[in-house]
Amino acid sequence: MRNLLLMLLLSGSINTGLAQTDALAINLGELEWGPPGGGNGVPPGTRTARQGIDPDTGGITYFAHFPAGTRFDRHWHTHDEFVSVQQGSVRIILGEQSYALEAGAYVVIPGGMEHVWEIPENSDVVILVRRAGPADFHFVE
Repeated sequence: MRNLLLMLLLSGSINTGLAQTDALAINLGELEWGPPGGGNGVPPGTRTARQGIDPDTGGITYFAHFPAGTRFDRHWHTHDEFVSVQQGSVRIILGEQSYALEAGAYVVIPGGMEHVWEIPENSDVVILVRRAGPADFHFVE
């Protein structure tokens, strides 16, 4: 009986109540970028490529492309932000602490923490962002 139940669960014949997530595997070169935007604290020319939204939290996962020599002004978000640097190098200021990051770096930005992204003159930067709740931006003057 236990083996039959396990087979039914694995085959999807029994609804477990768990949300279904679509599989995704994508290379940076295959991303479909939105149009360049920016302004009001966001670097001019910034592009994003949304990958999904968590149905339970409303948290978004997306790639962001920042042009060389730009800056994402000091701001904070209500919810935690989890970031991986995918391409290029970047400086992030978390509170008052500054970090030089390269591709492969991982950052956790707690909700409410002020931060700044500074993109060097020599190359664009691509980051992958996952938010723990709906996106909001509160810029600090």
